[in-house]
Amino acid sequence: MQAQTIEPTHGHPQPARSRAVFSQEDFSLIRTAIAHYLREVQDQPESVKYANLYHRLGRVA
Repeated sequence: MQAQTIEPTHGHPQPARSRAVFSQEDFSLIRTAIAHYLREVQDQPESVKYANLYHRLGRVA
């Protein structure tokens, strides 16, 4: 785990910029996996949550 450093900016300390956890390719892979899982749970109430997640990931990727 990398410690965050504080970078001074005009006399006010600012937290260091965080790095992305997932790459764009990761989002595409996760979205594909969710699409597959959606077919498995399509008749269950929880499928709505996975469908919403699928569409949110589409906006990111």
